[in-house]
Amino acid sequence: MEIKVNFLDNLRLEAKFDDFTVTADQPIRYKGDGSAPSPFDYFLASSALCAAYFIKVYCKARDISTENIKLSQNNIVDPEDRYNQIFQIQVELPDDISDKDREGILRSIDRCTVKKVIQTGPEFNVETVENLSADANAMLMGSSDQDASTFILGKDLPLEQTIANMTAMLAELGMKIEISSWRNIVPNVWSLHIRDAASPMCFTNGKGASKESALCSALGEFIERLNNNFFYNDQFFGTEIANSEFVHYPNEKWFPLEDDDALPAGMLDDYCLEIYNQDDELQGSHLIDTNSGNRERGICAIPYKRKSDGQTVYFPSNLIENLFLSNGMSAGNNLQEAEVQCLSEIFERAVKRQIIEQEIVLPDVPMSVLEKYPSILAGIKGLEEQGFPIVVKDASLGGQFPVMCVTLMNPRTGGVFASFGAHPSFEVALERSLTELLQGRSFEGLNDVPKPTFNSMAVTEPENFVEHFIDSTGVISWRFFSSKHDYDFCEWDFSGTSEEEAKGLFAILEAMGKEVYIAEFTELGASACRMLVPDYSEVYPVDDLIWDNTNKALLYREDILNLHSLSTKALVKLVNRLEESQLDNHTDIRTLIGIVFDENTVWGKLTIIELKIMIYLALGSHEDAIELVGEFLQFNDNTVQRGLFYQAVSAVLEVTLDEDLELEHFIESFNRMYGKDVMDNVVGSVNGTVRFYGLTKTSMQLEGIEPHLRLIESYKKLHQARKIKAGL
Repeated sequence: MEIKVNFLDNLRLEAKFDDFTVTADQPIRYKGDGSAPSPFDYFLASSALCAAYFIKVYCKARDISTENIKLSQNNIVDPEDRYNQIFQIQVELPDDISDKDREGILRSIDRCTVKKVIQTGPEFNVETVENLSADANAMLMGSSDQDASTFILGKDLPLEQTIANMTAMLAELGMKIEISSWRNIVPNVWSLHIRDAASPMCFTNGKGASKESALCSALGEFIERLNNNFFYNDQFFGTEIANSEFVHYPNEKWFPLEDDDALPAGMLDDYCLEIYNQDDELQGSHLIDTNSGNRERGICAIPYKRKSDGQTVYFPSNLIENLFLSNGMSAGNNLQEAEVQCLSEIFERAVKRQIIEQEIVLPDVPMSVLEKYPSILAGIKGLEEQGFPIVVKDASLGGQFPVMCVTLMNPRTGGVFASFGAHPSFEVALERSLTELLQGRSFEGLNDVPKPTFNSMAVTEPENFVEHFIDSTGVISWRFFSSKHDYDFCEWDFSGTSEEEAKGLFAILEAMGKEVYIAEFTELGASACRMLVPDYSEVYPVDDLIWDNTNKALLYREDILNLHSLSTKALVKLVNRLEESQLDNHTDIRTLIGIVFDENTVWGKLTIIELKIMIYLALGSHEDAIELVGEFLQFNDNTVQRGLFYQAVSAVLEVTLDEDLELEHFIESFNRMYGKDVMDNVVGSVNGTVRFYGLTKTSMQLEGIEPHLRLIESYKKLHQARKIKAGL
């Protein structure tokens, strides 16, 4: 994690990381102002807080209340050597906690990350650099032996060379990538989380049988998402990029909107139109680009090559963004390797969906076959030794597709987690299924997996598949575990050279009658591509283009960002649009308008219902406001402080709307209950002298919205690189 430090007045310091700011000072006796804890105080507190966190995780997983658990830490200093200290952590546990859980709680403290880092002994490297931002990927470059040559199945270059190539490309772009976490909880299963230090919203996870292969996986995913603009999916690019020579790619094409809102000619082809406009309901306005929101420019479309005949077909960026998420995008050491990864991913998701929705019963993989892969089997046995039964199944549907499945059962919670993996190699597909199962997860994290069900409707509803796509935590059917399987086991093999594997996977889709559309992205210096297989690789239902399109943001984005400057008439129009939209009242505003707010702010937690309340208060529509305040308080998952604010608003509105009551008779009691500062803002909100309490003023220029501005700066690096490559 990159922590940037600013030097403030006197001895005060400011550390910034992610969306947080921490201020440190020194006591007055050390010539500080005593306005904040010292750096060493934060260090001591981090140890105690980390220990408490692991206690909380342990207890939460077992439904043990922490209400009466107390923890304290004292540091005992050696009088002859002040750097030699003992951290004495004491825990007070209530009598009703069993001996087993007492021992478990104490063991959980031993897992404290701060404690382990201190005991291991961190190494400090101190150096000067000409430019902090220029030292882009030193943490990654030093993470593998550059002289080694480790080859693994599915990769055409050694892992070390792949890591070097990818980190060099990211450094050239000015992306400062940092590793924020590693996990290796069973043998031969590694995962990690990497992110852009300057814009933590840009992150990926990697998985593999070794540290190097997991790092390759994470870097490859990061590069594929950069090339496909996926980090910026659904987000507003800002007015500057919206009006630049191009928005997404130099070869994009803009189609002006028709007067009657018909689909402009030249987009998609007949095959795609039959799928995406089957009922003639799709209109041009449905395809306006969400990222730019530039209605005047029309519809932004990206060129894809049709595999069957090499013809160029233009796909609206909005259609891709709405339906496919990250499915079918990849980067590799060469184009063929990337194509194999793309196609494998598409088959993995499609076959998984077919199996789950049709409640297909898969055959188990015989132990005699698993024993051929001892490193994979060691990981499986590691999980079973921790009390998690593992079921390994052949998901190829009788040898049709290169897909495997590893399913974990959690007897502690009754939950089940089915992980799928795909690759032309049986071994690689099996390994990917296992590493995907544990990607970014701790043993405690496996307590959150859902329980299986015999309710077919819960299994087959579209949102369940979306959950499976995002993190594999959707529901599966109990029928999945029947011993009466629908297919016989097949020890399949589609492997060969990358070129042969790609050709074989394309042939499967061709035999199914599916068209494949391919876009290659090389302008950033990588072999990256994206494949769309209409009516096969979509994640969201096609109807979402009409009924749940992300470009609904364009109906609200500008007015919401300009909220403080809107006239009374404009406020009335905005709240009426929100009321008539039938949008879920609890939808986050950041999701609705595609803006990355700091989640720790009022903007970051703002929902449609709270926005409506604020507008009604600003308009003096107290009856409308009090009705929504009641709903807000009933289902509030905002901060405690925000909840108390609206409790006070509700009380003041009750008094204001009752002709027999006077606010002056209650204000003293309200002040004692909620505090005078809160009540001043509550009363001001109700009488109209305070508008939109807690929301800082901004506009379409996004003033003060630092996380989103950092995201745009990240995108500008790609935009500039593409611009230079295109000679613009």
